[in-house]
Amino acid sequence: MNGKNILILQGGLNEEHKVSLTTAKEVNKALKTLGYNTDFLNVNPKNFKKTISLLNPDCCFNALHGSFGEDGQVQNILFNLNIPFTHSGTSSSIKAFNKNVTKTNLQNTKINCLESELISSPKLSIQILKEQLERFKLLVIKPLSSGSSYGVRILDSIKSIEKFINFELKQKMIYKNHQNLIIEPYIKGKELTVTVLERAESSEPIAVTEIISKNNFFDYTAKYTKGYSKHLLPANLSNSVYKQCLEHAKVAHDTLGCRGVSRSDFIYSKELNKLFFLEINTQPGLTPISLVPEQLKYKGITFIELIDLLIKLAKCQN
Repeated sequence: MNGKNILILQGGLNEEHKVSLTTAKEVNKALKTLGYNTDFLNVNPKNFKKTISLLNPDCCFNALHGSFGEDGQVQNILFNLNIPFTHSGTSSSIKAFNKNVTKTNLQNTKINCLESELISSPKLSIQILKEQLERFKLLVIKPLSSGSSYGVRILDSIKSIEKFINFELKQKMIYKNHQNLIIEPYIKGKELTVTVLERAESSEPIAVTEIISKNNFFDYTAKYTKGYSKHLLPANLSNSVYKQCLEHAKVAHDTLGCRGVSRSDFIYSKELNKLFFLEINTQPGLTPISLVPEQLKYKGITFIELIDLLIKLAKCQN
């Protein structure tokens, strides 16, 4: 046995709870194979600080997704308690989780980011969305800080706006846990994603996958339901665009100060001949159908090797 006690942080109280549990289950299998002593903690933001200080593990494997998991809050608590943890530190997690802050940090790089508008969810109205539709022609609205494509909606007409406001916003309360939203133009093109992995003290972009979804885009259902999306690996792109994807993912990872592993999403418009950065994920899913393990396997890196590497890279980082 390795002797090291690894506490796997799982669950959380957000829309990505179930995905986190699946990630944690797969991670535990790998850690057991590697000989580590493991235990799980179902994270509750209200008592996490007190609970984790009492447990005081050798290391935490952060298998959380979404708010209070990849937004810097858990990371800051662990840092202040001097408990090593996997994935990115507090500062990079804060920057990467907020889509607008991410764009601000990338504005002086060669990465192309989409024009956007910020709005608070209580102020959202049919009139405001009509104005944005006139501006962008096709628009995407989504939470400013969230993951797994939760709450992402494509609006292409006045009718779709009215349906969205009157049904999803008012009746289903889709953004009840999200105060701030971001509106961007919808760009039709190839949905692409790139894993970046840290090895030998430097980051390495792994591969580019093109995602073909049965839904309108790579939404929550397509990401985590088997059979709802097709992954083309390697992506069917020209050599120059493929290389650009790899380069831009590495730039995003390094500029934001990510650690361990990240996954950056892009859209490539053939019509505009332009690659657009969408977002970066510092806590990418590690489920059996997730993109990161698939890309690593394509490059000859096993899931167990990934988990071992993340544990070895674990540290307290603000």
